[in-house]
Amino acid sequence: MSLLNSAGFITASPQENKRLLSIILSSLTLVSALFSHTGYAADKEITVGALRFTSHAATFVAVEKGYFKQQGLDVKLKFFQAAQPMAVAVASHDVDYAVTAMSGGLISLADKGAVKVIGGSLSEDPKIDGQKIVVSNKAYETGLTDPSKLDGKTWAISQAGSSFHYVGAQIEQLEGISLKFKPLQKVGAIIGAMKTGQVDAWSIVPHIAKPLAESGAIHIIGNVSDFLPNYQVTTIFTSTKNAQDEREQTQAFLTALAKGAADYNAAMIDKTAGKQAQDDMVKLIHKYIYTDQPLEKAAPSIINGSMRLNADNYLNMASLQNQLDWFQKEKMVKADIKLGDVVDSSYVKTVDDSAQAQ
Repeated sequence: MSLLNSAGFITASPQENKRLLSIILSSLTLVSALFSHTGYAADKEITVGALRFTSHAATFVAVEKGYFKQQGLDVKLKFFQAAQPMAVAVASHDVDYAVTAMSGGLISLADKGAVKVIGGSLSEDPKIDGQKIVVSNKAYETGLTDPSKLDGKTWAISQAGSSFHYVGAQIEQLEGISLKFKPLQKVGAIIGAMKTGQVDAWSIVPHIAKPLAESGAIHIIGNVSDFLPNYQVTTIFTSTKNAQDEREQTQAFLTALAKGAADYNAAMIDKTAGKQAQDDMVKLIHKYIYTDQPLEKAAPSIINGSMRLNADNYLNMASLQNQLDWFQKEKMVKADIKLGDVVDSSYVKTVDDSAQAQ
């Protein structure tokens, strides 16, 4: 029997009305639960800063596999060529989240209350082939065949206070040598300078170092992990406003990123996902890296350049403290800045072990 009269209104007994009301309330509860799974009733658009490096693979995977969408986030990528401009973009709210190395610029912006590190991404792992120490052919031919012979040589950096600067300085200290640091602003400019012998040495991720060496453009003379075995290479950061006032959104972003990292590690590092998963991952990453090359040419570089990404975005606080100490020693940032001024450790698991201090 229909409950609608000729005018389209419900007409029912009190018992039937009570049952209908219960059904409606149950439906609304179900809809609410579905939306609470993602955190948003509709996709919220955010911009994420990235570099075209395999170290940013977690972001690429989360975009391509819809992990951000599952969390209610519509991610737009904005690409940079160096770390410090990315930190400025986050501070000015041109970018919502970013993944890059901790730089002097980032620390200074954090000191001003503009940005916060909220997680870790790429780390050196002595068991995994990581960043390489490379030299120009010109320097190699004149005897620069291992890191102990770097004394007095030029070391390429993007900017003063960049991760390239930090790594070079640690090698300098541990080898008891003196380097001449040469800022060249962008990775592309550094590669050009290495090829032409304008600078002697540099450190860079394996997916860039190995193809250059295999092509005969440079020589690899060592591993960064020999000097910094547990170095927290890149961090995940955002504006202080997002970290403090957009906690649900920020946690949603980190959740998606962690899923991307887990997929990448399973396919490319631990090899637990199978050969097809590795092939599919290479194809996915190729959409963002070596896009000017055909897949069959780019694939070996992508595979050989794989480095482990931090599980669940954990942060190596001991490594970050070492980095902050160096920046302060070099007077690149204020002496009274504390690591807590830079890092919001409430989002992810942290490691604070002196054995992993580098």
